[in-house]
Amino acid sequence: MLSVTRRLEWDAIHRIPGHEGPCAAWHGHRYAAEVTCVGEGLDDKGRIIDFGCIKEVLGGWLDDRWDHTAILMRDDPDQTAEAIAAANASRGRPVYWLDGPPTAENIASELARVAQELLGPFSIEVIRLRLWETPNCSAEWVRE
Repeated sequence: MLSVTRRLEWDAIHRIPGHEGPCAAWHGHRYAAEVTCVGEGLDDKGRIIDFGCIKEVLGGWLDDRWDHTAILMRDDPDQTAEAIAAANASRGRPVYWLDGPPTAENIASELARVAQELLGPFSIEVIRLRLWETPNCSAEWVRE
């Protein structure tokens, strides 16, 4: 089986409500995601999908929704979350609300879901997504 992997990077802040250490505080990361896809075969140019297409479609989604913003837990008990959302909105930047804590695991799962939704129409399937929160720490989602 052939697969292709595209790396995408962005910057965002988050916090983990209830975390027992410093991650309970607001902090930022230079996130990176490696998205691995398979297809039904190769196109007439010998590709599963053009890497630029992944960058344009999924990278564009990241630029619009996750880059230079905040990835937050819906119902975060810290009142600062709403203040961050309001401050970002006043500058034309969204906040992305997750249903659970914005851990590397939950962010990886959400991005895998979005990636499959956006890239599926190109007749490819996302089979793996590795999210790097730091150069030393990552979470991996793998299709079952």
